[in-house]
Order: sequence, then structure tokens, then C-alpha cells
Amino acid sequence: MSSTPLLLPTTRVLSLHDIAVDLDGHPALRGVDAEVHAGRLLAVVGANGSGKSTLLAVAAGLASPDRGTVERRAGIRVALVPQSTPLAPHLPLSVTDIVTMGTWGRLGAWRPSRRSDRDLVRDAIATVGLTDLARRQIGTLSGGQRQRALLAQALVQRADLVLLDEPMAGLDSHSRAVIAATIAHLTATGSGVVAVTHDVSEFTAVDDVLELQDGRVLRRS
Repeated sequence: MSSTPLLLPTTRVLSLHDIAVDLDGHPALRGVDAEVHAGRLLAVVGANGSGKSTLLAVAAGLASPDRGTVERRAGIRVALVPQSTPLAPHLPLSVTDIVTMGTWGRLGAWRPSRRSDRDLVRDAIATVGLTDLARRQIGTLSGGQRQRALLAQALVQRADLVLLDEPMAGLDSHSRAVIAATIAHLTATGSGVVAVTHDVSEFTAVDDVLELQDGRVLRRS
């Protein structure tokens, strides 16, 4: 994969200010501020129900805050990597197909890919250690292998902002190590990364930590 930075490390790609979200009458977020910069990993930690997933949804644009402002740098590309979920074994999509979907933002769905995009897909699959499984149907892979394929899809998007929802949850030690190394690669090449996690030690290096409790910021460092 290319090591050319996408943006300068000081570039702010996302700013959340005074974010409040109510879900079914329950305050999921209460006055949360956060910033994400290019080339840095922000770990969002907290117990279940603390508001981590809601914050990620707001950052991705999948949920609108009831109060507060969301500012994304103009023109940035955003990639969201959800938690790995079970897939039907008969789903007729290979690892290569799943990763190739990451190029659709540039090419459009189902349009013929260029050689440069095929090379990018191949390199991303190699980065997450799935070259030998590139033709395997995605539904037949283990949870860790599927999560690595979804992360490879984010790699080929060349996103400026990458949002990860508990990327290590329930995975074997090898997959956790590969994902940690891939996240380090993302920040080294200029992506701003937000990762929801229960354990910041899962990552090779964390630049910023935002700890939530009952929808409020308990600690930032």
C-alpha cells in the first residue's frame, strides 16, 4: 500500500461540539466534544451503554444530534467498519469482491475496474493477510478473517476518516495483531482513525483517548 500521507498530520478532519442525542427518551450523549486529526488514532472507551456507538454513528453521519454541531473537513472520504457479523455461507461474494466494493465511491457500482484499482485491492488484501483466501466466499470465513476483509475495504477507499466499531471484539490473537498493524498503517498514511474499544491496549499506539460514562465525557487524554 502507498505510504504517501493523505493529509498533513495537523489537519483536523472532524470536530464534534456539544453533541447531545436522545434515544427513545433516554440521553445517549450529553454535551460531548471531540476532535479527530489526520494521522492520529482516537480511542473511544467506556462500558456498554456509555454512548460509544452513538458517537460513532454521529461521526459517520448515520445519526443526527439533537443538539450540537458536526464539522467534517470539506471533501473528505469517510469509511465505516462495523463489527464483524455472521454471513450466510452461500453469499456469492468473495473476499476480492468485498474489498473491491471500496473502490465504488470512485468508479461507481459494478463498473469495470482499472488496473490501478485492481492493484490497490490486491495490496489491501495482502496487507490484512488474506491473499491465500482472496477467492474464498466471505460467508465461509472466520469472524477475524471477515473483519480483516472489511478493514481491507476501508484501505482501498483511501479514506481520510476511518471509523471502527470495536474492531477487535471476539477475535483471535492473530487477527487482533493484524488489525492493530493495519490501523497503525492507516494513521501512518494520514488517515484520522476513531476506534470504539473496551481496551486501548489492543492497539499498537493510541494518540488520544476519550472515555465516556452515561453519555458524558469522563476523561480525555
